[in-house]
This record gives sequence, C-alpha cells and structure tokens, in this order.
Amino acid sequence: MQQVSLPKKERKDLILKQVNIHTRLMFDDLVKIIDVSEDTIRRDVNELAEDGKVIRIKGGVMSAAYHYGHDSETYSQSNKDIIAEKALGLLKDDMIILIGGGTTAREFVKKIPNTLKATFITVNVLTAVELLDKPMIKTIMIGGQLSTYSQMTVSGEVFEYLANIKANLCILGTNAIDSINGLTDSDWETIQVKKAMIKAASKIAILTISEKLNSVMQMKIADLAEVDYLITELSPNSPELQTYKSKNLTIL
Repeated sequence: MQQVSLPKKERKDLILKQVNIHTRLMFDDLVKIIDVSEDTIRRDVNELAEDGKVIRIKGGVMSAAYHYGHDSETYSQSNKDIIAEKALGLLKDDMIILIGGGTTAREFVKKIPNTLKATFITVNVLTAVELLDKPMIKTIMIGGQLSTYSQMTVSGEVFEYLANIKANLCILGTNAIDSINGLTDSDWETIQVKKAMIKAASKIAILTISEKLNSVMQMKIADLAEVDYLITELSPNSPELQTYKSKNLTIL
C-alpha cells in the first residue's frame, strides 16, 4: 500500500478502519500503511484500546467486535449478512464441514437452519460456542494451545487430527486476499493451521468482504488455485472480481 502522512486523529481513524477490515493486524502491517515509527503506532493503538475501540494482542491489535463478550457492532454487518446467506447454499445434510473463525464465519453460523443435520469441526472457540445453538449439528472442537492472534488452536494435536480426516467442505475467512498472491496473513502459527485445514477438505470456500480484496500480508496461506469458492457481498459480475474469475474458482 502507498504510505501516507497523517495527523494523529486521522492516523488513529485509519488504524481503526484497517483493523476492522482485517480483524487482526500486527504492528509491522500498520507500519507499512502509515509512515510513522512502530512506537507511534503502539501509542496510537494503546489509546484506541483504552477507549475500548480495539483489543491489544501480542505484537498487534484485534477488532473489538471479534473479542468474546465485547458489545461492539460488527464491522460491515450488512455485507457479512449477504456473504453468510450466500454460503448457506453450499450446505447439505450429512456433510462434514471444517470451519475457522472470524466475524463473517460467526454470522454464517448464526444463519444455519436449525433443521440442518451435519458435523462441524472447528479450531476456533467462538465458532464452537455459536454452533452449540444448532440442535441438529454435531460440533467437534479440536483441542490444544490457543493463539492470542487468531483465537484458534495451533498446537500439535491440531495437525495430527487434521491429517487424519477428509471433510466435504472447509469454510475459512481470510485477513488478506489478492488475485496474484492468493491468501496471506501475518501470523505463522495461524497460517500453518489454515494450510492443514485446506489439505483436510475436498472443497474450500473463502468468505471475505470486498474491502479485503487486493490486499497482501507477510506470509502465504494458499494460492487461489487451491480455492473452490470465493464468496463476497458483491455480484459475481462486479468489476472488482474480474481478476479473480480467471483463477478457476466459483464466485458466488
């Protein structure tokens, strides 16, 4: 991204917007966006956290709306509702579904019909809690050490479990997606788990608001060639999605 020089208030507004778009950002990510030192970023983030607008995590910052028990309104709620409705079309009875975390995934789970009979396997605590409200869903939570960055389990048990299953569908959010660089993120442990989830499923669906399109983070999760469905709030014919159409994935 092109760097910009901003006054403090505008800088903090930009930090808040970027964190809400991507859910989580490391300080290194924010330094690339704003032409100030990491110390300045940290001070801004601390002030935003004191005001209850973001949550501090190790090495970075998380959207307040994603934090358990926080009352903040979900960013881009209406668009995430659209994405969630579209994703429901991929569900069938008796499927085995791997699912990650994120506010869009949470909205998707809320909309799952109470009549759906399926097995959901997740590495995310908040997703598991939402799934418990679905009477016909069998929920399997893969245990292990929790990441403060992604709130996913990231220890060895996760990889052993995922290596021994083949789900029908894997539903993931992403912090960044680009037609050339694919799916990327900034946390090594989270990336390794998402890679393992992708290998453990026959079909892969990515849920993302369009504001994340054409963004790139430090490390790759997967090429778009590994993705079967891309689901945004946009119409599949939208100009913003044209560069993704050549990647042999289905845009819903």
